[in-house]
Amino acid sequence: MSYRRRFGKGNSACDSGNAVEGSASGEEANEASKSLDHEVAHLTKLKSRPHQHLRGIFPGKLRFPVSTLKMLMGRESNYSGRGRFSSADACHVLSRYLPVNGPWGVDQSNSPAYVSQFSNDGLFFVAGFQGGHIRIYDVEKGWTIQKDIRTKSLRWTITDTSLSPDQRYLAYASMSPIVHIVNAGSSTTESVANITEVHEGLDFSVDYDDEEFGIFSVKFSTDGRELVAGSSDASIHVYDLQANKVSLNIPAHTSDVNTVCFADETGHLILSGSDDNLCKVWDRRCFVTKGQAAGVLMGHQEGITFIDSRGDGRYLISNGKDQTTKLWDIRKMSSRNLYPRITDHDWDYRWMEYPAHLRTSRHPLDQSLATYRDHSVLRTLIRCYFSPAYSTGQKYIYTGSSDHVVYIYDLVTGAQVAKLVHHDGPVRDCSWHPTYPMLVSSSWDGSIARWEFPGDDQVPTVVKPRVRRRRAFY
Repeated sequence: MSYRRRFGKGNSACDSGNAVEGSASGEEANEASKSLDHEVAHLTKLKSRPHQHLRGIFPGKLRFPVSTLKMLMGRESNYSGRGRFSSADACHVLSRYLPVNGPWGVDQSNSPAYVSQFSNDGLFFVAGFQGGHIRIYDVEKGWTIQKDIRTKSLRWTITDTSLSPDQRYLAYASMSPIVHIVNAGSSTTESVANITEVHEGLDFSVDYDDEEFGIFSVKFSTDGRELVAGSSDASIHVYDLQANKVSLNIPAHTSDVNTVCFADETGHLILSGSDDNLCKVWDRRCFVTKGQAAGVLMGHQEGITFIDSRGDGRYLISNGKDQTTKLWDIRKMSSRNLYPRITDHDWDYRWMEYPAHLRTSRHPLDQSLATYRDHSVLRTLIRCYFSPAYSTGQKYIYTGSSDHVVYIYDLVTGAQVAKLVHHDGPVRDCSWHPTYPMLVSSSWDGSIARWEFPGDDQVPTVVKPRVRRRRAFY
């Protein structure tokens, strides 16, 4: 049966006033989340709380969440006066059904899975493996392989992939300054680089006099006209696809830029995270005149592995090697780094456990709104995300983990609401379907696993991954 039938439902940062010199302490930031008095908590409630008339169908003390039965009774009796569920009503119902059943096997590879993401509409799923193999699956057609891609000029691993908004093109990066573009919409199923299909190379190093660097992160802009990339030369690069050249190079950080993304649909704001422990906000409208970041977000005590934007130009989350995920409001950013870098130079996250005495320590100028900890960010650049707006109202955040598990947290309370255990290797990436209660995890054990609620009426079947001893560090 089709998933769609089962689950479907009909100010500029250039202004100096936006970047502040002071910041709340870590204790104050966490208290804001616990007392539910920060704006993001109220926004989350508005997007996932039912209509007031649907809450009080029966007498007695009001409790959340309102049961699905009460919600349906209220809708049928037209208590809200609309005769249907609002988007917040639907989110309140759907967000209760977490994708925790399973897993069902999607694929099994002989090399570690590094990246995996649903397309914006959820019709396709992309997975990239260290051996230079990328597969695009058709979700609606039983996860059949839409395109099987063998990459070109791979260095070490596929570090990132990005599907264009129109889903016609796929960009893939590795530890090289060349990003390749594949025609994802062509009729060619077996895409072998420059043999069965051309993989166009985009050179991000044209102004660097042949200086070599690798690209950790690459993302399409919302309009599909640009690519933004973060690299090992501590820089951010923006590539204009229409002009076919690099349009902007930003010497952004003092160490590797592990992650970049656009803050919203306008493309004006770029967010970056680095091994210098900082998240930075870049406003392209004023960068040419100011030549510096619009603001800096301090709070992590080790390098940043990933950033995900809420899509509203205000809020983001980040994973850090200090074994935490943090929630940020860019309006609380500082105009500059006010505190020297704090790190234990004898510690390396690629092969060492995080020191126990640092797990409870806090940055003295922590500007984050909330901190989430239970998962593990070791060995590789573990990724984290907001849950989908359509089905959950973004009331959860979820992350992979080097302890082989996927963790799901409540955004507002910080409580761990689910833990998906299956893999035999670090879960570097995971992706929640934009509309269905389905999540897919990808691991260094080479397996791609699907989790659902309520499942597809089949007994979960997974090929048990083979344990490997690999030393992969990115």
